[in-house]
Amino acid sequence: MNPLLSLLQPYPFERLRQLFAGVTPNPAYAPISLGLGEPKHATPAFIQQAMVDAIHRTPSGLASYPATAGEPALREAFAQWLHTRYGLKVNPLTQMLPVAGSREALFSLTQTIINPSKLSASRQKPLVVCPNPFYQIYEGAALLAGAEPYYVASDPARNFAPDWDSVPESVWARTQQLFVCSPGNPTGAVMGLSEWQKLFDLSDRFGFVIASDECYSEIYFRDEPPLGGMEAAARLGRTDFKNLISLTSLSKRSNVPGMRSGFVAGDAAIMAQFLLYRTYHGCAMSPVVQAASLAAWRDEAHVVDNRALYKAKFAQVTPVLAEVLDVALPDAGFYLWAKVKGDDTVFARELFALYNVTVLPGSFLAREAQGHNPGAGRIRMALVADSTECLEAAQRIVQFVRSRPS
Repeated sequence: MNPLLSLLQPYPFERLRQLFAGVTPNPAYAPISLGLGEPKHATPAFIQQAMVDAIHRTPSGLASYPATAGEPALREAFAQWLHTRYGLKVNPLTQMLPVAGSREALFSLTQTIINPSKLSASRQKPLVVCPNPFYQIYEGAALLAGAEPYYVASDPARNFAPDWDSVPESVWARTQQLFVCSPGNPTGAVMGLSEWQKLFDLSDRFGFVIASDECYSEIYFRDEPPLGGMEAAARLGRTDFKNLISLTSLSKRSNVPGMRSGFVAGDAAIMAQFLLYRTYHGCAMSPVVQAASLAAWRDEAHVVDNRALYKAKFAQVTPVLAEVLDVALPDAGFYLWAKVKGDDTVFARELFALYNVTVLPGSFLAREAQGHNPGAGRIRMALVADSTECLEAAQRIVQFVRSRPS
């Protein structure tokens, strides 16, 4: 077997299952999960209909092998969406590809980019830099590509934003890829233009590729939508998007996590190599999924409605939780990142046992680095269910916290 598989750590939800092993939750309460970031709002009917129509049209959407590069009309829809959302001009033939959701693309892009045989002057492995806390696919993608992950220190005073200035030059010199996530998981923090400028300057100097995970970009609570990586590049005159790849998805935007549909866009030279990799990787998007995706990317009304649901829900739930927890409305995304008293794993286990509410310990979303785990003492709550259920969970959490010893 591939020996690199032994380097992978258990996924957060496997660790959560282990944490809850042997616990019988209080049967007086119906289970409510705020643990998994899986959208629960209804899938728009027109997207479902587009998929059904594709199955039944002549010839059937299931009757032919799809092209890895996707149908021209779908890539045109990607380009139009980027223009409408960010004001970008992107070549649909050379600068974008459909992917089976951003998770798959984050992993496979790293396999394309990393050159494990290119060692540093000290004969050390290449590095993949990522924020901390972070989405665990970043780590697994790095390890299975033959690189080592480097976890950037985070600043709690700036909503756990990565402290890029803390990264030594010796680390940047070994870096082949940098993961960023804006809006961030789990904090919801959004990167500003000056932060992008800093990263572009570092990329120019050291030659690494920036992979910008933007799957939460359409769920936001401020008046101004989050800045995207390619938008930042264009504002700074980098219209060739050198060494930049942005990844986005329909899962959160359109409530279709089961479709596994998204796209990547950016540096044409990297995209050409990524297409080559994907031709062998075998992740071409089904024509049926392409048809439904085309319908979803062409419509914004359902996205506005979805965002309004989240805004109303967070406006209800956040003040309730703020009575007992150190928590505030994020810039974007659908998570609350709350500070708790004591051990976050003990908090999560006791809450589950006494009130049948599941939250994810923050320490499961981070790694011990620079002497500490930045997720320790935090919990992540995914407000993905309807408002009534999320509010009920919040009220139980309030009761739980107030019943705990000071």
